[in-house]
This record gives sequence, C-alpha cells and structure tokens, in this order.
Amino acid sequence: MLANPYIETLAFFSIAVLALIIFLTIFELVTKYNDWEEIKKGNLSVAMATGGKIFGICNLFRFAILNNDSILQSLIWAGYGFVLLLIAYFIFEFLTPYFKIDEQIQQDNRAVGFLSMVISVSLSYVVGASVT
Repeated sequence: MLANPYIETLAFFSIAVLALIIFLTIFELVTKYNDWEEIKKGNLSVAMATGGKIFGICNLFRFAILNNDSILQSLIWAGYGFVLLLIAYFIFEFLTPYFKIDEQIQQDNRAVGFLSMVISVSLSYVVGASVT
C-alpha cells in the first residue's frame, strides 16, 4: 500500500504530526511555563522558542524521511534527533548561569526567545545532516 506515493505521503505526514504533538508535549513538561497559555497572552518570546522547536522537529523529520526507506527508520532517526534537541535545551540552560532561560522567556525577553529559536533550528540542521 505504501507503494502509492499519495498514501506514503499521508503516512509520513500523519506520523510526523503525531510525533510533533508528542515531542511538543515533552518539551512542555520540561519548561517551567505553559507554552500555549503564554502564547495566548501574546508572549512573543515563548512563541519564538516554541516555533523554533516546531521547526527543528519538523526539519529533523525532513532529513529522516529523505534519507530512510521506511516510516519506522524515519521515526527512529527523528526521535533520536529530538532527544539530541532536548539535551541541547538542557545544555543551553546549564551554560547560562547568569539567568534562567525559562524565566527570561516567560518574562518575554525576546533576545533569549530568539536565541532559543535559532539554537533549535540550527541544531536541527546539524543533526539532520548526520541522519543516514
């Protein structure tokens, strides 16, 4: 059935959307604020950080789909990439001892929100380039 390109595209799309929801939920659990409540209030920093995470996760799927023959292989590589992005999030928090990243983003510090977005996007390209 996956020999049909329309069905295959729908399958990859469905798995990517489901994984995106799961991965964002995990990110939501590790941040000290509620992403969607903050975005609803107009917090641009949270929107940028969350947008970077969404872009990063989807970009990992892009590379995984391009470089693998099966949905399972793509999901494994994208999941591995997500774990690396999650680790990068904790490293970013650890390497900034002068202030807490989550607190600054929640307070709508746009410089920190932008930097968080760029880190997620940039690292997704680094990880994606290594997907085999």
